[in-house]
Amino acid sequence: MDMKKPLLPSALVFVSVFVVCCFDGALSASVTYDNRALIIDGKRRVLQSGSIHYPRSTPEVWPELIRKSKEGGLDVIETYVFWNYHEPVRGEYYFEGRFDLVKFAKTVHEAGLLVHLRIGPYACAEWNYGGFPLWLHFIPGIQFRTTNDLFKQEMLRFLTKIVGLMKEEKLFASQGGPIILAQVENEYELVEWAYGVAGGLYVKWAAEAAISLNTTVPWVMCRQGDAPDPIFKDVSSSLSAFIMRSCVQINTCNGFYCDRFTPNSPLKPKMWTENYSGWFKSFGYPIPHRPVEDLAFAVARFFETGGTFQNYYMYFGGTNFGRTAGGPLVATSYDYDAPIDEYGFIRQPKWGHLRNLHLAIKLCDEYLISSDPTHLQLGNNLEAHIYYKPSNECAAFLANYGSEQDATVTYNGASYFLPAWSVSILPDCKNVVFNTAKVVSQRNFAYTTTDDKLTLSATSWSWYIEKPGVWGNNSFTESRLLEQINTTKDTSDYLWYTTSINIMPGQPKDAFLLIESLGHAALVFVNKKLVAFGYGNHDDASFSIFEKISLVKGNNTLDILSMMVGLQNFGPWFDVQGAGVFSVVFVDPWYNKYDISSEEWTYQVGLEGEYLGLDEVIQANSSLWAKGNILPINSSLIWYKVSFSAPQGKDPLALNLTSMGKGQAWVNGQSIGRYWPAYLSPPDGCTENCDYRGEYDSTKCQQSCGQPAQTLYHVPRSWVHPGENLLVLHEELGGDPTQISVLTRTGQEICSIVSEDDPPPADSWIRNKGFGSQSPEAQLTCEQGWHITSINFASFGSPQGNCGSFKAGACHANILSMVKKACIGEEQCSIPVSAANLGDPCPDVLKTLAIEAICSE
Repeated sequence: MDMKKPLLPSALVFVSVFVVCCFDGALSASVTYDNRALIIDGKRRVLQSGSIHYPRSTPEVWPELIRKSKEGGLDVIETYVFWNYHEPVRGEYYFEGRFDLVKFAKTVHEAGLLVHLRIGPYACAEWNYGGFPLWLHFIPGIQFRTTNDLFKQEMLRFLTKIVGLMKEEKLFASQGGPIILAQVENEYELVEWAYGVAGGLYVKWAAEAAISLNTTVPWVMCRQGDAPDPIFKDVSSSLSAFIMRSCVQINTCNGFYCDRFTPNSPLKPKMWTENYSGWFKSFGYPIPHRPVEDLAFAVARFFETGGTFQNYYMYFGGTNFGRTAGGPLVATSYDYDAPIDEYGFIRQPKWGHLRNLHLAIKLCDEYLISSDPTHLQLGNNLEAHIYYKPSNECAAFLANYGSEQDATVTYNGASYFLPAWSVSILPDCKNVVFNTAKVVSQRNFAYTTTDDKLTLSATSWSWYIEKPGVWGNNSFTESRLLEQINTTKDTSDYLWYTTSINIMPGQPKDAFLLIESLGHAALVFVNKKLVAFGYGNHDDASFSIFEKISLVKGNNTLDILSMMVGLQNFGPWFDVQGAGVFSVVFVDPWYNKYDISSEEWTYQVGLEGEYLGLDEVIQANSSLWAKGNILPINSSLIWYKVSFSAPQGKDPLALNLTSMGKGQAWVNGQSIGRYWPAYLSPPDGCTENCDYRGEYDSTKCQQSCGQPAQTLYHVPRSWVHPGENLLVLHEELGGDPTQISVLTRTGQEICSIVSEDDPPPADSWIRNKGFGSQSPEAQLTCEQGWHITSINFASFGSPQGNCGSFKAGACHANILSMVKKACIGEEQCSIPVSAANLGDPCPDVLKTLAIEAICSE
């Protein structure tokens, strides 16, 4: 092909001259952009970003998460701002503990990374009520996310509060801080249709409101095709004195793939704000998994086709502590199959393969910011994109975007093998430093753990049994069924509906109940005995219960405990979607129906145990707790309490709640969230060996079919202390707490498998500042503080099997002693993969190095 450098597109020259954004006095801006990239301190930047939500972890581990993100090749940390926890009561603000936004931003800054602050204030994020405070719902006449003056006033007030706080702490880039981007609204395009003309007007207002706050950094609107274009004002006769007082909103892409995304203006760079590293868990659903080969393919394709900023959602997902999980039925774990797992451990090979990808792209940075890509079709589903520098040097991306056939292509006079659904990166247009389908980073295939039962006998436990129905003098009566959210105001997951059914002499005692609910789950008691349990799912929280019941002559009590599992966080008008019982029909044996929905109902908000504060440490020695030789198990509506000693060490803990049904748990008064291991996923829909090739969605590559979505529940190490710790559970359905155990990781089993023809790691290109002479390497790395204590297998030749089950093949060089000498006692080591280094047990045969090792403290 003709390797001459093409002329730079005229649009590129125009934009780089004209677009400067969000000045504060025209001289203080340090973050601008053109149609190629964000420009920081006058230089275009290619940026890798990752989402970490500060309240989904604890301040004690923020530095470690950010360090691992930086070592993984990230430049930017992206986070939402969570209005409902920052302003739990109108006008009363909270920025402490896990919600110390300022401390989080400063921690990122101290690590040398940048921040994208997604203020919203609508977050979605599988967070309760999408991040809106529920008190907002009770302002008379308010309507969310539309041209409603009441909503706009409150939204602007909160935006102003957050921007003002960031300015006060000097956190914007123009003040020397880390914040380079801010976001207003969030994926509004998906629901805009439901609001009609008012939707478009609201988008324009939101953009203008954000710009009016003069953050001195660009604002983005993710997944918003009608994000406003710039409005130019105060243009002097000299272009260098040009000031844009009303800044453009950069519209960005969210999705599993964004290589085909084009901004809505030639003035805007191609940016990707949510690249899903996996998907969230929901109770009753299989566990989503996204293969790293596909994730790397999506990232490489994005940069291949002109992107310069991409963000992983999530890079660390963390935990929905307390009642922060949105809904309905979003699980407590927000692990997201992310490169850093829920407990803060690096997930391999995802973290390592992406790190290698980031290093490879970094080798191309100067090319990516110097030109638009030149496209070259190499065959069916085969193409190249080439980037040039003014010096006529170039970098290339070669792609096979077909999902079935491997291919060999000819480019620049050489032949290149491209596996199906893969991209190869050539930083010098000659040498491949990375292919998305070839995973050479280590794999973590198992963890060693301590698994300690909390007690040796049932006598260590105490309990408190809830009584069904009305329990306090703060109950009230209505002659109708009340919607739950408007009644509880989300102060509790629970609302009791109580009425009576009168059976006259001669009437049959056996009948049926038909109960219909908007969600999310309900227990039904007749004469204080549990007769039924019903529940919905994440996609449809509504459900019905049709249950045969036995009554007695005279009055019979009917108590329904309606339970919420996270407020709705997404969809048009999601803020007015309800929960709770909306119809109760009594059906006699002849199927005559009597609607008792309008009978007199007595309501009680919450549980008596909540009112008594049984989850609090101060109540640990209260006489309310019962104790005895026979612990009631498999009982509904029961509170349990026990003291336990935390395993030694500094690593996070997990409670194994497999033996429990559904409920909530607290450790030393801190809520670790809702649990529901009794809700099993459907038995089918999972694949043992997932093929990464082809487009991914959240139902592809599912795991744990027929199992709970979550059995282990994260307990941050900072929430426990030496000596005795308090565990309290509220069990709704029935379980055996004596089978609960506390786990901590004490080591990891890792492996590496690298062939002679695999590309050398990109960091070796950077170290050696050259191409073509490096060998591939097997790299082994333990978690910080752990060391390689054992090499269980090492072979160079034709090893057979997989990680955890390798065996020597017919071609075998026993290099165990060599690997032990290089790695034992080290936190990390690398072994060059070449016959010159390892010997040649079978000349003229392509050989592979396989190593299995154990890391421990």
